[in-house]
Amino acid sequence: MTSPPDTSIDRSAPARLVRGDSALAALRAQAGGSRLYLVGGSVRDALLGGHPLDLDVVIDGPVAELARGLDDRAVVHERFDTAEVSIGGRTVDLARARSETYRRPGALPDVEPAGIETDLARRDFTINAIAVPIEDPENLIDPCGGIEDLERRVIRVMHPRSFADDPTRALRAARYAARLGFDIDHRTADLLPDVDLAAVSPQRLSAELALIAGEPTAVEAVRLASAWGLIELPDDGLSLLAAAFETLATPEWEGFCGRIDVLEALTSPLARDRWKDLVEFPGSPSLATEAASRREPVDLVLARSAGAEWLDSWISEWRELRLEVSGNDLVEAGVPRSELVGVGLDAARRAALDRGVTGREGQLAAALDAVAAAGDRSQEV
Repeated sequence: MTSPPDTSIDRSAPARLVRGDSALAALRAQAGGSRLYLVGGSVRDALLGGHPLDLDVVIDGPVAELARGLDDRAVVHERFDTAEVSIGGRTVDLARARSETYRRPGALPDVEPAGIETDLARRDFTINAIAVPIEDPENLIDPCGGIEDLERRVIRVMHPRSFADDPTRALRAARYAARLGFDIDHRTADLLPDVDLAAVSPQRLSAELALIAGEPTAVEAVRLASAWGLIELPDDGLSLLAAAFETLATPEWEGFCGRIDVLEALTSPLARDRWKDLVEFPGSPSLATEAASRREPVDLVLARSAGAEWLDSWISEWRELRLEVSGNDLVEAGVPRSELVGVGLDAARRAALDRGVTGREGQLAAALDAVAAAGDRSQEV
């Protein structure tokens, strides 16, 4: 169902952005006679009333010299004639106006210099194909009806082969639809069943999933991608994804693994079930600590999100345990420098975790008892 038209599009906002932005002023001063255009998400977000943090700028000439003149640490990509520069702490992505052709579905494009309207026509969606001439910012360039689609609140591809040329655009559609609360244009929706993400390299696919995982609306984007048949989730995948993101937002678990690690684990048939044995408590703190220490961080996050509350104790207490007895203490007490030192320290750790034994003397006693028992067993053998 298409959402009702939205009347909050501010057509004057991109011009205000251009005229008031110091980074764009620096670009104009450095560009000489080259024509510059604010494009893409910067224009889209300004029209929707947002305040773009980063800027996308197209130039009708070579990029490298301009980029290095603005920022001697600019990252320049010669193949595509693009660059990323920092101007007064503001990130600006520069690209030469270009056309693109695809040798095969999913391949990176071959590019050639072109005019701004050709550049806009090679983009992913109409709402990202609007340009603002920096020298004449009141003159919005919108050859593909992007402003109308913003008003209609729909995501629409530029042409019927868009997803065939670059299947990752389908994942991008899910990301934008979730972020903006837009619907998918019905002709665009008709193309989704034929999307073949297998044509894309694993690296590019992972990068697109990482962008989804980084969104505040990631769960909704994943729901859409799953409903469209782009990714496969287990039956409880969406609820588990949401729970895992909530887990990673808590002080104890923050940064323990990446949100992309969770998403990739849930979409990988090889990884999505490997954590399930961790949900049940292993029986004692020491056994739990041993089990947790052998597992991937993402497995622990998923297990905790599925109800393994014992992992809260592991992450905040048990894994931080520091023994008050050392291997040197055992040697000084008569234990030979051998595997028996490890036997003693393991016993001391179990005593501390499972029985709450604290202090050097108590832990040393537990260690020596274990060493003596190990010695007795070896003599019996």
